[in-house]
Amino acid sequence: MIIAIDGPAASGKSSTGALVARHFGLVHVDSGALYRAITWVALTFGLDDATGIIAAAESLPITLERHDGDLVVRSAGQPIDEAIRDAAVTAHVSAVSALPAIRDWANRLLRDGARREGGAVVDGRDIGTVVFPEAALKVFLTATPAARAKRRLLQRGTMVEQAELWRETALLAERDHRDSTRAVAPLRPADDAIVLDTTALDLASQVARIIDLARDRGLSAP
Repeated sequence: MIIAIDGPAASGKSSTGALVARHFGLVHVDSGALYRAITWVALTFGLDDATGIIAAAESLPITLERHDGDLVVRSAGQPIDEAIRDAAVTAHVSAVSALPAIRDWANRLLRDGARREGGAVVDGRDIGTVVFPEAALKVFLTATPAARAKRRLLQRGTMVEQAELWRETALLAERDHRDSTRAVAPLRPADDAIVLDTTALDLASQVARIIDLARDRGLSAP
């Protein structure tokens, strides 16, 4: 059983996916963390070609390992959560993740991990269109750039001042454009995805909506 949750940056995919996974006893996979990890590898070793980046990632190795109900990214078995959230990684992850060979490598890890666990709730940008086109449920979360910018600032613990909100909104809109216009696996809803606008929804409400959709497809909590 695969539940695919796609959507633009700061649409609440990971927070929602984690809670949906807990409800159904499935593992949660944040595919964005995997792309951040390989971007971190590229920056750490000063690499800009896909072959070199993948070789470095495999030599470390970068893996997906189960931890507290999630498949999380590890480097040589060690957590790298803080490192992959660095500003430099954020600035470069779109470019690195657009490389076709990088996406093929990441997709293989995601599929192997979900298969190993017997199913998963996976969030990202092309989960329902490319990684798991056979997913039992595909949801595409969206929200206005301003709403997503406000959530991101609150998540960081930053005061939501108007100037900072405008700046973050512009950054997210730029990221949306890059992700939706890239040649490989662009950000878009799958043809059979259910689009859920979360602009006016809180986290609990969007989780409840997805749980109901999954139940309609025959999935029940353990």
